[in-house]
Amino acid sequence: MHADSRMLSIHKNHLNNIGMYLTKETKEEIFAKHGKGKNDSGSAEGQIALFTYRITHLTEHLKKNRKDFNTERSLVKLVGKRRDLLDYLKKKDIMRYRAIVKELGLRK
Repeated sequence: MHADSRMLSIHKNHLNNIGMYLTKETKEEIFAKHGKGKNDSGSAEGQIALFTYRITHLTEHLKKNRKDFNTERSLVKLVGKRRDLLDYLKKKDIMRYRAIVKELGLRK
């Protein structure tokens, strides 16, 4: 066995052990709980909930990998996107804003 093929098999095994953190079923569950239905990916509440899920995952990753600056940048961008959506929702419908902030346990 060559070194290249051995590295490839190690890499494949590593990827299989990681798995996907955000599966289709997880997304549908988030949208069903916070949106208007399991296929409602367009509502602000659903998107905010999905961003929150992703932010939590990236935060845990960064606790273990402090020097992963690409992930850190992605996290900052996601937090900004969520903040923009929250600001939009606050202007459009304050009751929906208060409900999603309370439901997700976000700071105001």
